[in-house]
Amino acid sequence: MRVLIHGSELSAATAAAALSWVGHRVTWLPHASAPWSRLRHADWLNREPRLAQQLEEGITRGSLRLIEAEILSADDGEAIEILWLALSPEQRGDLAAPLGTIAERAADGLVLVNNSTFPVGETERLESMLNGRGVAVALPDLLEEGRGWETFTRPGRWLLGCDDDPAEVRVRELLRAFNRRSEVFQRMPRRAAELAKLAINGMLATRISYMNEIAGLADSLGVDVEYVRRGMGADSRIGYEYLYPGCGFGGPNFSRDLMRLADVQSASGRHSALLEQVLDINEHKKETLFRKLWTHFHGRLQGRTVAIWGAAFKPGTARIDHAPVLTLLRSLWAQGVRVRLHDPSAIHALLAEVGEHPLLEVFEGDPYHACEGADALMLVTEWKEYWNPDWPRLTGLLGEKLLLDGRNIYDPAWAAAQGLYYRGIGRRADPVAAP
Repeated sequence: MRVLIHGSELSAATAAAALSWVGHRVTWLPHASAPWSRLRHADWLNREPRLAQQLEEGITRGSLRLIEAEILSADDGEAIEILWLALSPEQRGDLAAPLGTIAERAADGLVLVNNSTFPVGETERLESMLNGRGVAVALPDLLEEGRGWETFTRPGRWLLGCDDDPAEVRVRELLRAFNRRSEVFQRMPRRAAELAKLAINGMLATRISYMNEIAGLADSLGVDVEYVRRGMGADSRIGYEYLYPGCGFGGPNFSRDLMRLADVQSASGRHSALLEQVLDINEHKKETLFRKLWTHFHGRLQGRTVAIWGAAFKPGTARIDHAPVLTLLRSLWAQGVRVRLHDPSAIHALLAEVGEHPLLEVFEGDPYHACEGADALMLVTEWKEYWNPDWPRLTGLLGEKLLLDGRNIYDPAWAAAQGLYYRGIGRRADPVAAP
């Protein structure tokens, strides 16, 4: 099929690579705010497993063509069967003119696939811009950062918002190569699919925030929250997914979808106290490690040095959008704390966000270099290279022997046996004898 993809999101890049890989003739028009000349060097794209390689292979093979122009030429819009929109809310702009132009040049039966996270009802509005020459379906973006290629090519499900049977047939043919293991399409009305996407992330965020609240209570009661988590997860009505307490969540899509859901609630005239609490709890949790540091040193933080492992909002990505580390850095610097930060991928993005700061040193190579001269270590992003440290070396480097585990990846008893004061999220342990 002849496909035109418009946008510069992860979902646009992944769709371009995957659809051209299985034989579709794909033209990709990145948004003018993030053209391919810049995207191809983006850390987040190059950190995605297989994605950059597949894009280059598609270009070399000729099944993927990249264009960089705000206005499509006559050849670019001719005989398009599928128009795939993968735009961020900020990239929506004025789509009426270009969509009208594309519809005039497209093949009969044009299907617009809305893969963007827009307000509920936006797919219907997009269809109106096609001037009766095509139909629009909602196919919400369900990709996971760091696993974009895998989640597109081996999907667990597609939420297909579609009110037109021929359009469903075309979308199924478009994605047939990724629907062979089992039936993954869930067809529903367009508005239902748009709201379902937002509701899914709202529920996941609620589970995380609730678990973080329980972790705070466990801290107050002297209970190890890991026992509580296992007890909850063993209940078949609850399960273990998204029950890991931590120092807050971030990311460009997760955080944005929550704000979008809040906007939908507000626009409908329905006040959501629950969603507001979820958002407030998450922002509060981003300061958790700072508060634990403050408590351990009785508020005397001026002049201290802290090492941080991890800046990206999750392992496997170079992005720091809404990442807990940003809140943590502001809190530490306000108290005059020097920070030595290591991340294997997100240093460039971090410096682009916070700039050069007199209280910040960054490291990309050996993570132990960040711990040299530090009083304490804060684990913020659970990159796999941090899971099994050289414990004697780490203990020897930390002047005050304090380990603050923001993702609960370490065993408290083991860390304490190495001579460290361990403080996790709802977990803690002290050395048997102070070093």
